[in-house]
Amino acid sequence: MAARVLMKVMAGDGFAAPALDAALQHAALPARDAGLATHVVYGTLRHAPSLKAALAPLLTGDTHPKVQTLLLAGAYEKLHLGTPAHAVVNEYVNLARAARLAPPGLVNAVLRRVEAAPMDRASTELPEWLEAVYRQAFGAQADAVTADLLRPQPLWLSVSEAGAASLQAEGSTLTPGPQGVDRVELSRPLRETDAFRQGHAQPINPASMACVDALGDVEGVRVLDLAGGAGVKAAMLAARGAQVTSVDVAARKHAAAKGNLNRLGLRADFLTHDLTGPLDVPPASHVLLDAPCTGSGTLRSHPEIKLRLTPAAVQAMAELQARMLPHAAALVEPGGVLVYSVCSVTPQEGPQVIARFLEAHPEFTVEPAPDLEVPHVPAGPGVLTVPDGGVDGFFIARMRRVGESSD
Repeated sequence: MAARVLMKVMAGDGFAAPALDAALQHAALPARDAGLATHVVYGTLRHAPSLKAALAPLLTGDTHPKVQTLLLAGAYEKLHLGTPAHAVVNEYVNLARAARLAPPGLVNAVLRRVEAAPMDRASTELPEWLEAVYRQAFGAQADAVTADLLRPQPLWLSVSEAGAASLQAEGSTLTPGPQGVDRVELSRPLRETDAFRQGHAQPINPASMACVDALGDVEGVRVLDLAGGAGVKAAMLAARGAQVTSVDVAARKHAAAKGNLNRLGLRADFLTHDLTGPLDVPPASHVLLDAPCTGSGTLRSHPEIKLRLTPAAVQAMAELQARMLPHAAALVEPGGVLVYSVCSVTPQEGPQVIARFLEAHPEFTVEPAPDLEVPHVPAGPGVLTVPDGGVDGFFIARMRRVGESSD
């Protein structure tokens, strides 16, 4: 199962999280086997650059991508997961033969001979240009950050008191984290916990929660959640008492968002709209634009991004964000607050987008983001959360429109 998920992801036909989640739900594996599959998929993706370097001397240029992916998974087990070498060879030879995924003789020869490629630092697992981005963004902290990207991603949950008690009663462990989000080690799959089923637990990264908190007090006020996607931030805003309208270009995302809100016992309104054009709705005192981005700040939980991302894609996404932002700004009441966020650490998608926006829109001024508990560093007119300890890297900028406040 892990090999087939990897083949799909490495071919660019999907992302690891939904592909693995769907496969695990279909297979209904015992917890130990599900855990192994998860480690193989994510570990192989996190270490793919060095694994490819280790395999390169043993393969020819015309090796089929599926064969190479199977060998990457086997090399990961042998070199990083600690599985005994003879067991790795036997299992992957049997897999290659039974599932007809690769020539068994080739798998046997390569996995017996493969050795770890020399690495002087964890950032070797990043493309050179992306390593430079991380070093520019985090300076002296860059080595710790890039090392953290290679570790399994923890589960972060926003839980109620009842949810915390329920999880602990089931044997799960909760450790308080920043932004009121707990780091959780589950005793069973999340969907099988009473806390999740009864709407007392919501997965969300602390950096993502910081974007919500950057709006300040939203109880009883109308909030526009722009580019709202699956509606997680809309749910967190609704939980704080906001009257939320979530907007996204993809209508299919609204169904998942509504289902999640129903599970949580919350509600929001939904609109389908392309924010590269103006949106004809009444202005609001609080507007959040969590813009579509490259996801370069989420490499610990989405390691496949680093294998696909290019500087050209970064520039294209920055141009899209710059087209959306003025239409978001037009929806802010005089005296109201606009928060712009992206889960990316590239300067093009964060500081540069906001700097150009502020030059063209003097009616907006930058304010410090309130209640920012996650580690962060200055980034021009905003901040970057530091992707260490399982926290994602987000750029966050809070701006206020000049004029009398409607609060």
